[in-house]
Amino acid sequence: MSGMGLSLSEICCLFCCPPFPSKIAAKLAFLPPDPTYTFEDEDESRDKQKLVLSDKAEWQYSDREKENLEVFYTRTNRGNRISCMFVKCSQNARFTILHSHGNAVDLGQMSSFYLSLGTKINCNIFSYDYSGYGVSTGKPSEKNLYADIEAAWHVLRTRLGVAPENIILYGQSIGTVPTVDLASKYQVGAVILHSPLMSGMRVAFPNAKRTWCIDAFPSIDKIPRVTSPVLVIHGTEDEVIDFSHGLAIYERCPRAVDPLWVEGAGHNDVELYNQYLERLKTFVSHELTN
Repeated sequence: MSGMGLSLSEICCLFCCPPFPSKIAAKLAFLPPDPTYTFEDEDESRDKQKLVLSDKAEWQYSDREKENLEVFYTRTNRGNRISCMFVKCSQNARFTILHSHGNAVDLGQMSSFYLSLGTKINCNIFSYDYSGYGVSTGKPSEKNLYADIEAAWHVLRTRLGVAPENIILYGQSIGTVPTVDLASKYQVGAVILHSPLMSGMRVAFPNAKRTWCIDAFPSIDKIPRVTSPVLVIHGTEDEVIDFSHGLAIYERCPRAVDPLWVEGAGHNDVELYNQYLERLKTFVSHELTN
């Protein structure tokens, strides 16, 4: 979630011409990359798609392993068509992770990571691209973000038949925003918040102590309504979303488990530390099953 700074003129505009939370959201959060993939129809019925990755996707496996990826579209209640990806990582996985990715990637770039992570922690992974990302239609916005994950949730429940108690919501960076919103409405197996933010204004203005009417992404106000177990992960040297955000979110969680504070990690390298994978394995394989 880089590029959070605002110019003096933009700050003046924010406070002289409020409220424009959607504009704040767009300015602070969304950096969709050039698409790294396409969907192609497998037959004339157009009911089934296949994934075609570009070189930018950096697929790290053989073409045969792409057979573990099922891709399709679904439509949100705001009229956008969003792309979805189901990664079958394990034949005996109890949990499926509903993953909401960071702001500067798309499903093509995340596909290798999903296959690797799911295989290592014995979880299947379902993900989607936000409106305006990848081959999803529409434009990124806060309202679309919430509609996008709601559509992903319903297709995971209905098309793929996964029960709520077997779903782990996992949000990273900007992805923690729709994750917290959805988790505040539904009881699920668990929630993982990776580098979460309290709110958009609190990122742009670190001294902000309250949620203003022009604020966007007010996760700090929603997290007390999350009744599922929550694992918070944050790097102590995060240069984009300060570590204090993760700490504040953790302190407001009604059912927080032991967090993972990765000493010395920044915003984009937490996954490179050994304790990241070990903490996820313990959480999924032991804490959620006992």
